[in-house]
Amino acid sequence: MEIKKTPKADLQNKRSLLLEIGLVVSLALVILAFWYTPKEHKIEKLDLQTAIVEEEITEITRQDQKPPEAPKKVEVKVIADLLQVVTNDTKITTEVDFAEFDDNTDFVQTVEVKEEVVEEDQPFLIAETMPSFQGGDLNTFRAWVQQNVRFPQIALENGIQGRVVLSFVIEKDGRLTNIQVLQTPDRSLSEEAIRVLSKSPKWSPGKQRNQAVRVKYTLPVDFRVQN
Repeated sequence: MEIKKTPKADLQNKRSLLLEIGLVVSLALVILAFWYTPKEHKIEKLDLQTAIVEEEITEITRQDQKPPEAPKKVEVKVIADLLQVVTNDTKITTEVDFAEFDDNTDFVQTVEVKEEVVEEDQPFLIAETMPSFQGGDLNTFRAWVQQNVRFPQIALENGIQGRVVLSFVIEKDGRLTNIQVLQTPDRSLSEEAIRVLSKSPKWSPGKQRNQAVRVKYTLPVDFRVQN
């Protein structure tokens, strides 16, 4: 069945009219676009030669300042009345009455004397004449010590033995003093050695330039168990 269109419903007849209307609308939009002008914005010119300096803002603190002290007054005494200025060619005479001094006048000069602190005589390690013990030297004294020491019972029970090293001083009068323990394996051994040294007879003192002097010695004392 063939479908037929009415002449009024056929759009091909109105094609030219629609094209003209589209052209008119397009032209109107173009004209409106030329008439529309946006607002002008002014741009200020920058001086490129001027450098921008950034300043740092710091907080200023004020401290209470004390008022300045008043200047001290300095008194200057003029002694022009006591001094007399003369030239180089002026002859100066002094008026001194030597009659005030006679032959019996004593001139006393005061001298301040400081007391000297006399230090204790330091002991010699080597003297011109070394001390002697019963006509012998240090080895004679060591033999006397070894004969008089007794092995402590507490050391025997604990199996303690060894060498005790002591130092002492022979005084100007021959006494043995200042006993010090330098090395010891046990306190019981050192106490026995000190006991014997403290009972030492007097020595013949040492001499330096024919004068008695103090001399210091070091002595080893052995404590050994003989099988």
